[in-house]
Amino acid sequence: MASTIQLSSDESFNYEILRALSHTRYSGADIGEVLRAASLIEPGNLENFYDVFHALAVRVSSQANAIDATKNPISARDAYFRAATYFRTAGFYLDGSPDDPRINGLWDEQLVNFDKAIALLPIPGERLLLKGDGFDIPTVFYRAGSAEAKPKPRPTVLVSIGYDSGQEEVFHAFGFAALERGYNVMTYEGPGQGSVRRHQGIGFTHAWEKAVSPVVDHLVARPDVDSTRLALIGWSLGGYLCVRAAAFEHRLAATLAIDGVYDFSLAVHNLLPAAVRAAYVAGDSNEANSLMQEFLASEKLPTTMRWAIEHGLWSFATRSISEFIKMTERMTLQGVVGRVECPVLVAEAVDDIFFKGQPALVAAALGDRATHLVLTAEDAASPHCHAGAFSFANHLFYDWLENVFSSRRVAAE
Repeated sequence: MASTIQLSSDESFNYEILRALSHTRYSGADIGEVLRAASLIEPGNLENFYDVFHALAVRVSSQANAIDATKNPISARDAYFRAATYFRTAGFYLDGSPDDPRINGLWDEQLVNFDKAIALLPIPGERLLLKGDGFDIPTVFYRAGSAEAKPKPRPTVLVSIGYDSGQEEVFHAFGFAALERGYNVMTYEGPGQGSVRRHQGIGFTHAWEKAVSPVVDHLVARPDVDSTRLALIGWSLGGYLCVRAAAFEHRLAATLAIDGVYDFSLAVHNLLPAAVRAAYVAGDSNEANSLMQEFLASEKLPTTMRWAIEHGLWSFATRSISEFIKMTERMTLQGVVGRVECPVLVAEAVDDIFFKGQPALVAAALGDRATHLVLTAEDAASPHCHAGAFSFANHLFYDWLENVFSSRRVAAE
């Protein structure tokens, strides 16, 4: 990573620690807690990473439970939010053993702590389970405004994570910032993500409109939502998912790809060991699978590569590297991007370790429908998804969105 921020000599650990640290801006972590954890983590030691963050999560959760939430709701809320972040982070590298009970156990712990936190917001978050096509869609709706005021129709942002984590994390990345600006927020999860993968056993789909349109159906029917001002935000791999959905869901006023992803399989192929890639391209699936298992058994595999592959197998609900690669090849905007009607903000992080160069492909394919926003090391916003710069990045993202919403408001008048 070209960024000057160094929290671990392990590239992947460095990013994940920065990612946790990033959530301090919007109540999801605390600087000293994360930095102390970073000092205790051994580069490349996945179990040690789990041990350190799990111990921190348990400690902070215990502190939260000791607070009288009736007298001190803000203190309790913030502690529960931090605990949820640390439980999620502790489980980040466990997917290499799909039957590990900690995968679901840690997830459920983060849900318990997160739900205690959102119950203490000025207007509590509302969990809703919506029906999709063959799967349920977990969502949380956060209403903007004052708890005492009569709800009025407000512009609303719909947000999901991408390749990993879940909807609880994106509330800290984008949700608080939207509420501060008077926008409602609805977070959601689709196949391959969060609780859908863990509790329903369903892996990723390339047809992301199947996850988005049922949520839009719900939102346009709500009296507290301005159905003419709906925006869809996709984070990380969500930069593909949201644009794909916008190609088929035309009730969106705007889409924000943070950051743009044109073809997921390009990133996957770049991460594969050369021998595995060669066997797959040659059509020898058995050889590709056998070689991949050998590489995963090796202690020399870089953490970034190991995690991306192990998590991919888990999140796509397969144990075959060939099947995984084949499924990612359907995650391309080629052939569908021309159907996008709304304006799209395509952000780019110049030091992205996963999707470097892909935002420019998305912007070029969209043409004048796209605003291509490039953030650099000078902006302190160049890592993947601009981790560490959420305040600055949200200023740019939401100012752009407000211009889109304002233009629609003027047109309606």
